[in-house]
Amino acid sequence: MTYQDFRSRQKTFESPGGRINYIDKGEGKVILLLHGVPSSGWLYRKMIDGLVAEGYRVIAPDMLGFGSSGNPKGYEIYEEEAHAERLLALMDHLKIEHWTHVFHDAGGLWTWELFRKAPDRISNLVILNTIIYEEGFQPPIRMEKGIFTQFTMWMYRNGITTNTLLKQLFKMGLKENHMTKVDVEGYKKPLLEGKTRAMYFFFSQTCNELPDYSDMVKNIDIPTLVIWGAHDEMLVWEDQKTEVMKDLNIQPENVHVLDARHFIQEEKPKEINSLILDFLKS
Repeated sequence: MTYQDFRSRQKTFESPGGRINYIDKGEGKVILLLHGVPSSGWLYRKMIDGLVAEGYRVIAPDMLGFGSSGNPKGYEIYEEEAHAERLLALMDHLKIEHWTHVFHDAGGLWTWELFRKAPDRISNLVILNTIIYEEGFQPPIRMEKGIFTQFTMWMYRNGITTNTLLKQLFKMGLKENHMTKVDVEGYKKPLLEGKTRAMYFFFSQTCNELPDYSDMVKNIDIPTLVIWGAHDEMLVWEDQKTEVMKDLNIQPENVHVLDARHFIQEEKPKEINSLILDFLKS
């Protein structure tokens, strides 16, 4: 599938903050696939059809400022709380009351905020290399708000350092890089379209002042599955596993550490699907 094909299958929702494009495919119980930074719903392209084939309805949004969704001017509009409000608005628009929530990377921050607003909407959690606590959080880029970071974002979206950014991203994020030009297009095109405002907020704000969700996380009491890349240097499972498993009451049999790095959806999509399906059946 090309990135253009993927986009042609997306639907559109006008959220309070801007346009959200999303995949909505299949019928049955709902699985939401939430990306992080600097990816989009494209990250899950190798998983969607496999989950749909097993009788699930899959929702995979491009959050505001990512993928093919809107890219409005502003700074606070890309705060974690605002992302959560738009995600909840999308699920309300689709009349989906409850769902299994699969999330990755910065999608964790948006997820914890969503729990604050609607703690009873998510039925099951599936954690994929996501941001939970400061322990284990090793972002490859930390920047200050201001002209230098704005200039860096300008170079990303004008093709000057776009390839360098992606090359470094995949070098750190993949144990074995088998990405084709077609695969990379889904990451590259949004950047060249100017989708760097949400990235600017993340790198200049979130990476420097990570919100503390520990009290809220400890109050979550739903079935939780962890699937993590063992060699992830950006989000390190070993540094936080004891605390996370205790706080979320995760059973050892529901923790699976794969021979992969950060972008496990690119490296192990079939294995992830199999683990999710087994978890939901149990």
